[in-house]
Order: sequence, then structure tokens, then C-alpha cells
Amino acid sequence: MENADSSPLKRFPLGLDETTEEEYASQSTLLQDFASIPTIDKAWTFTSTSGSQCMFSVSQPNLLANKNRKYILSSHISKGSTNDVSFQWDAFPIETSSGSIMVPSPSGSKLLVVRNPENDSPTKFEIWGPSRVEKEFHVPLSAHGSVYSDGWFEGISWNDDENFIAYVAEEPAPSKSVFTHLGYKKGNSTDKECGSWKGQGDWEEDWGETYPGKREPAIFVIDVNSGEVHPVEGTRKLSVGQVVWAPASGGLQQYLVFVGWPSDTRKLGIKYCYNRPCALYAVRSPFSKSEDHKSGTNASEEAFPVKLTQRISSAFFPRFSPDGKALVFLSAKSSVDSWVHSATQSLHRIAWSLDVKPSPDADIVDVVPVVMCPEDGCFPGLYCFNLLTKPWLSDGYTMILSSVWGSTEVILSVNVLSGKVSSISPENSNFSWSVLALDGNNIVAVCSSPTDVPEIKYGSLVVKSSAEASWSWLDISSPIYRCSEKVISLLSSRQFSIIKIPVRDDSGNLTKGAGNPYEAIFVSSKSKSHNLCDPLIVVLHGGPHFISLSSFSKSLAFLSSIGYSLLIVNYRGSLGFGEEALQSLPGKIGSQDVNDVLAAIDHVVNMGLADPAKIAVLGGSHGGFLTTHLIGQAPDKFAAAATRNPVCSLPLMVGTADIPDWCYAETFGKQGKSMYTEAPSSEHLAVFHSKSPISHISKVKTPILFLLGAKDLRVPICTGLQYARALKEKGTEVKVLVFREDNHAIDRPQSDFESFLNIGVWFKKHCK
Repeated sequence: MENADSSPLKRFPLGLDETTEEEYASQSTLLQDFASIPTIDKAWTFTSTSGSQCMFSVSQPNLLANKNRKYILSSHISKGSTNDVSFQWDAFPIETSSGSIMVPSPSGSKLLVVRNPENDSPTKFEIWGPSRVEKEFHVPLSAHGSVYSDGWFEGISWNDDENFIAYVAEEPAPSKSVFTHLGYKKGNSTDKECGSWKGQGDWEEDWGETYPGKREPAIFVIDVNSGEVHPVEGTRKLSVGQVVWAPASGGLQQYLVFVGWPSDTRKLGIKYCYNRPCALYAVRSPFSKSEDHKSGTNASEEAFPVKLTQRISSAFFPRFSPDGKALVFLSAKSSVDSWVHSATQSLHRIAWSLDVKPSPDADIVDVVPVVMCPEDGCFPGLYCFNLLTKPWLSDGYTMILSSVWGSTEVILSVNVLSGKVSSISPENSNFSWSVLALDGNNIVAVCSSPTDVPEIKYGSLVVKSSAEASWSWLDISSPIYRCSEKVISLLSSRQFSIIKIPVRDDSGNLTKGAGNPYEAIFVSSKSKSHNLCDPLIVVLHGGPHFISLSSFSKSLAFLSSIGYSLLIVNYRGSLGFGEEALQSLPGKIGSQDVNDVLAAIDHVVNMGLADPAKIAVLGGSHGGFLTTHLIGQAPDKFAAAATRNPVCSLPLMVGTADIPDWCYAETFGKQGKSMYTEAPSSEHLAVFHSKSPISHISKVKTPILFLLGAKDLRVPICTGLQYARALKEKGTEVKVLVFREDNHAIDRPQSDFESFLNIGVWFKKHCK
């Protein structure tokens, strides 16, 4: 019989023992310090009689509520006589409600706040002045659903007179059949009528990952004075977005320019996918005064959208020059034409007339063409993920934007008349720079590195001539990125560098771009303990046509701070190195990219920077494809592995993912586009299997952690579960965490936190 005084058996959470629980407790405290660091989402500047103002939209994870807390913090920009600049910050930020969108008017005198509906409530439009709400309008669901705020279809634009706002919202829900206990009910019925239910209605294609349940995006215009809302007609066969007002003379014939994606055929996933054909269209505003043109075209014909970019397969992010005479836009024609989801972009312009209606025959001028193979250290081409609403300097022809350049992000100035491109962020900086807003001829930017939390910078054009411009960058003290002393201390002990990795390929048939060195970001301690290397985590991005930048990542900084070196590999096929290097990968996934990673590991081991006995590997999506390939093709190389939503089986993915075309493009290369079918043949499936990590599963012995989003449409959970179950069947150590409400990104605050906490503990257990 047990002693009655003995302590009861301590219970641990499922899957934990005492040692692991201590590790969880220790790491979670530090991870919370990193997770709480805010992020600037957007910034706006305004000019008033008292000088310039800057307003920052900031987000910060709220772990208990499991959503991001959003708030606004404003600052007055004070400029001295000797190029001294200081920001006087408000005492406290102002929290904004969940689901709200804010867009200042062109003059900065008004602020639109959109509050998207919850359940069956209307969408609220608030027009704020300097001190109060001046107007408030409620738009019912019968007019439209939620206003899009996704960063892609999203578009909210004030006209220059500030009396109309164009925006993109979900079109109204179609009516559905109603049934009662007597059967089908004829006629209309209210949503909440007792004793009845609505039928499912016809299934409709959506745009895949992050868009399930979202109705078709449509354009609407609201009168700021009356609250009257009109839809823009004539776009039924298009998914529309990124709407902007076109400049006009005399206030007549106001046109809207927008991006349209064909929506009357098969919709493939659009999130992260620039290879969906799209074009710019112009359409007359529904509030525009009717005026017959000399051509005699009637009003109904005039209301139909005009396709402005007939001669190019992709056009997005439309921006009008300050004088209104040019329409500039980005193009992903390389992606559309080659079928890879992201590739080197180009910049174009077309002439715009203030007095003549838009024409489909406009000449498209190439401003910045696709760069195939950059010379060493030279501009590698455009890789731009967004554009400022007003990206122009005062000369009216210089555009400021952020773009990937190798493993860094830089700020570029582009002369849209001559096509000259210049990097204006500091030279010889391995930090990444991103533009937030323009303040006249000055730039508000953010700068960071893998070992440095972001800092706000203020760039001034100090010398300007017909030949060259010089920029001066000042540090701006900010309360936004303040973090704990523990985080500051740990980061101060780390360092990073960008290493060039020679291509290890003796095939002899490489293009020049494909034969150039690729890069890896190496993060390590500034000092070695007893001359020993820290364990190494090899970090692999997804895509594969994406990039790991030398910017601050809270999750990777956390892993580095608990005692790991990081090797962040930008294998060939990554963005930022020219089109030839990028296009070298399709058709060779599972071999070229795997070999690039192995060569990068061998390179740092040979440099004495890593211990070959203490290497772990971490990757998500295509990075998970590489992770699971590596532990199968090099089974003795890795002590541990962790993967988030990995591509493990192409035969399974091609029939279940929202991007089956990706499987064809990356597996078969240039032939993939012509081979594509919704019903793959047995021969196709055999090739898919041969390219898949699961084909090497018999050799795997590395302990592996799976982190899977149950609502992932991009790489459905079945592919990861199949691989994990097969490993368990053969006795390999496997741990699986499923996040029931997460999609591909697994980025809800609690899910992201739990993911990287488990990764940290897993690697501590297996890679000491």
C-alpha cells in the first residue's frame, strides 16, 4: 500500500515530459518577447500649414484574443535648417477596431473609415474631419458585402475633388431556393423567416487559398455628400480590383481605371500567384455627367469597360503621373507566359488624354524591361510586391518603389521617361530597406536585418543635377519598435552576412544566369564557445519562386537567439537574381534545388562555420518540399527536421490543390503549360511521383515535426498527413500538430506562436 503522505503523480500535458515542459516554459517566455514586437503595415504623410504629419498603421499580435491588434500612431515631422529632421510622436496610439479600413483623402483633410459587417449588419462608411465624424453611411447587404482589404483585389480611391470614393466589395449574394415543411416555397422570402431554410444554390468557383466563401469582387462608387452608392456596370465576366480614379478636365466624364482578371473560366488560386492573366480597363464612373462625344457613342455603350492593355498578358498596380498624362503599371508577363507563379517583372506606361475617351489601341511603352542575366552587382530586374498610392517625386517623372535585389530589398528611383533605374538606399548595406511613404521629395522608410529590429529612416534628396541625385538618410527615433532588454541583448550578440555560393553543376548546358553564384544569409553568434560551432538550422523559403530577405523576422530571430546559427538559402529559382536564374528551376525541382541546398551546407561546413553533426532543416510549402526531399536524399545529414504545410506528394496535390497548374509548370518546365489537364494520365502521375519527396521515404530516418493547417487550400493537409503516416508506419519519429482554423500561412497569432515554440523545443531535443 502506498504511503498516504507521498505526493501525487505529477501530470504533464499530452506528449510532454518534465524536461520538455521546462523547455517549453523557458522558450515561450522569450518567444513572447519577440512576438510582441509590432509591425508597421502602412504609412501616410500630409502637408499642412504647420508642416508635415505622418500617420502609421501598426499591428501587434494579441495572443489571448488570437488576432492582431491594430492601431494608429501619428507624428509631426519637424525639419531644421541644416537637414535635421525629428519626429514628435503622439503620447499614445489609438486602437482601431477589427475589420476596419482607413484611407486618407488626397488633401489629407478627410479620413475614410470603413467598418466591414459582422453577420448580417451593413457596411459602415465614416468620413472623419480633423476633430469629429462628419458623415456616416450604412450600406446594406442588398447593395454589397464586405469591402475587400486583401492587398490584391483591394482598391479604395478618392477622386481629386474628394466628393466620390470608388472601392471594391463583394457583390450581393444571389437569391437561393427556400424550403419549408411543405416543400419548395415560391416567391421571395426573408433570411430570418421562421420554419424555413435556404437551399445551397449552385457551386461557384472561387480564387482558392484565403478566398473561400468570398463572393466576386465588384466596383462601387459612393457619393461622400449623400451616401448614395452605385455599382459599376459591365464587369460581369471579370474579377476586378485595384481601382483608381483617372484624372479628368472640367469634372466631366470621370473615368475609373481598374485591374480585371477573367472570371468566366476555370479559376485557379490567385494568392501569391502573379501568373494569372490580367489587364487594365477604363470605365466611366456611374456618377459621371453624361456627355456625348464627337463619335456619337451613346451613354450605354460608353459605360462598357475599355481594355487598355490589349497587347500585354499582365498589367496591375496602375498609377497616374502627377500631370495626368501617363498611366504607369507593373506587369508579370514573364509569369503569365512561362506559367511560373512569380518571376521578374517589368514596368510600362501608356499615354493618357484628359479630353479624349480611353482607347484600346494605346501604345505600351517599355519603361523597365525584364532583366535576363544581370552583370555582377548590377540591377537584377524588378521584383515589387506593392506600390505607393502616390509614388512620385515633385519632378513628376521619378517613381520611388521597393524591390528585391539579390537577398536584400532596396529602394529604387525609376525615371519613367528615360527608364533609368537607381538604387537610392545606402550602398554596401546588406540590410533590407522598404519605402513606407513620401513626404514631398523625402522618403519615410523602414530598415532592418536578421539581427536588427526595424528602424524608421528619413531620406532626403540633398543634391540633384541632370546627371545624378544624392540621398542622405537619417535615423528617426520611434516608440513603435521598442522591445525588451532581453531581446536587445540577445540580438546584439548575433551577426549576419550574405554568402555567395558557387554553382555545383557539371551538366555543361546552363545559361549564363543559371551558372552564376546564388546566395545564402548566414546568421551566427559573434563569438564561439570553446571554439565550437552552434548547431545549424537550414532555413528554406517556399515558392519556389520567392525570396528570403535580409530583413528582420521575429520567428527566425527567436530561433537564432536560443543558440542556433541560421543558413537561409536562396537557391536558384529565387527572386532577385534575374530571369535566367529563376527559369533554370522549372522542370528540375527535387534535384537542382535540393543540390543547391546541399552545396550551400557543404560550403559553410568547409568554411568552418558549421558542425556537420549538428544540422537541422526547416521549411514551409516548397521549402517543406525541399525539407522532406533532403531527409530522404541525404538521410545521414540532418539531426532533425521541421516543416510547415509541405508539398510531399505531387500526385496527391495535383488533384486537390487550388493550383494544379503549379504541379505541371514546376515538374515539366516549359512543356507543362501545353501538357496541363484536369485529369492527369498515369504517365503524368508517375513523373509527379518520381519528383516527390514521398518517393524517397524508405530512406528517411530523421525525426521530423509537421505543422499543418487544416484549411490549407494551397497544399492540402492530406499531403502532409500521408507522408507523416508513412513515416510512422516504418518507425521514424514523427510529431504532427494540426491547426484546425488555419490556412497555408499558419499565421494566426496563437498558431504562429505555437508553431515556432514547438520548432524550438523539437530542435533542442534532437539537435543539441
